[in-house]
Amino acid sequence: MTNEPAPVAVQFRLFEAQVVRSLRLGPTMRRITFGGEQLKDLASGGRDQSFSLFLPRPGQSAPVVPAEFGERWYADWRAIDPAERAVMRSYTIRAHRPELAEVDVDFALHGSGEADAGAVGGPASGWAARAVPGDRVCLLGPAVADNRSVGFRPPPGTDWVLLAADETALPAVGAILDWLPAGTRARVWIEVPHPQDVQDLPSAGEVEITWLIRDGRQPLPAAIRAAELPEGSPYAWIAGESGLVKAVRRYLVGELGIDRRLVNFSGYWRRGASEEDLRAEAQS
Repeated sequence: MTNEPAPVAVQFRLFEAQVVRSLRLGPTMRRITFGGEQLKDLASGGRDQSFSLFLPRPGQSAPVVPAEFGERWYADWRAIDPAERAVMRSYTIRAHRPELAEVDVDFALHGSGEADAGAVGGPASGWAARAVPGDRVCLLGPAVADNRSVGFRPPPGTDWVLLAADETALPAVGAILDWLPAGTRARVWIEVPHPQDVQDLPSAGEVEITWLIRDGRQPLPAAIRAAELPEGSPYAWIAGESGLVKAVRRYLVGELGIDRRLVNFSGYWRRGASEEDLRAEAQS
């Protein structure tokens, strides 16, 4: 008997869904609620649970995806004509209501005319800004709750949690705070483009949140440097624009001496690069 993880095709599957409703959260964020009978079988692990969202191209009524999902799903998707294959983007499940077969996903509206003018826009931002009930999508999401697309995993012995994020990782921060066990200490820094992007993020943990307004600069790394951090063994989770993530990680690991194994980091995006660019770099 081994402890090897289940194959990707066992951990994940395709779910057909459609837009049920949308809600404007602020100048930068729009929440899209997806529904569909298949979503009753989605098995989100909570926290920063990520998934792949497939969107139709302009003029299509539904996204074009591989006929079957298996271990070679990415190659099969790439083999479809680029002009026809679905737009694929990575997102976090903000909330999951299996009893209602609903999933909330928060979109940062980069480049849609409604968000930070300095950020890179793309087809997903534009789609979210225009989405209406009935629009069809596909989710490549978890079929088992304990899956490899959950990154936030504080080890035993963690005394406190550090979260650092920009608006693209704000949905993951909200879901992590929803999940935190009662009494867990957490220090949180969130950088957003506008004061109206500040959200109420409830938690059972003992949470201190510092909101930072970008205003043409990137204040988050400096704010963490200036902070007096708690004593004890931390677990850090950093996500957002890759330059921000690198700066914070470099400080925590290189200057504070935090064990790199206790710093989970993810560059959700990079200025001047699309997700296709980043995926191509990762494959090279």
